[in-house]
Amino acid sequence: MPVLPIGTLVNVASVIAGSAIGLAFRARFPERVRDIVFQGLGLATLVIGLRMALGFQQPLLLIFSILIGGIIGAAVRFEDFLASLGERLKRVVKSDNALFTDGLITAFLLFCVGSMTILGAFDEGLRGDPTLLYTKSLLDGFAAIALASTYGTGVIFSAVPLFLYQYGLTLAATALKDVLPPPLLTEMTAVGGLLIVGIGINLLKLRYIQIGNLLPSLLIIVILATIFM
Repeated sequence: MPVLPIGTLVNVASVIAGSAIGLAFRARFPERVRDIVFQGLGLATLVIGLRMALGFQQPLLLIFSILIGGIIGAAVRFEDFLASLGERLKRVVKSDNALFTDGLITAFLLFCVGSMTILGAFDEGLRGDPTLLYTKSLLDGFAAIALASTYGTGVIFSAVPLFLYQYGLTLAATALKDVLPPPLLTEMTAVGGLLIVGIGINLLKLRYIQIGNLLPSLLIIVILATIFM
């Protein structure tokens, strides 16, 4: 019987509510306020990502996962594919916001790539405990306010892929709870953390990292960890 995704539903609601607040007060946020919010969010994202990434046990698996995943992502132009999906959705909702796609992709990556997403969804699937996702919901809600105030309506639509991805992980955990070894989850979290570091760098505008093209590394780490661990 499918697990009722209470934690994911709360998370989605927090993103929608945060986005609505950000959109409502967008014009009232001075540029300097938005800048400092994003700088703070970027710094916090860097620290969270580093903490996750440094939990790895097999550094070579981490390196090869990122390299192989990045090569695959660049070869198939996965980031361009994500951008094209965003542009299609933009046309469907008839948005004239030039930052719609950037907001959708940035919000989706920030909300979905991380240890709290994986561990929270798995915890709800394995033990029926949404506590970790409640904590994530609080963080995502505040992040959505900052993102929507800058990127606009694209952020609120990130709630759709957030629900599909996070609930998918919960269902997978329910089905595979007797198969997933803890060391594999550790390495997945480390790779996700490294991607989160990239998001932090992008938020701080230090250098643009093609996070979309690196997403296949999350699948590659599963394959490599299964073979070599």
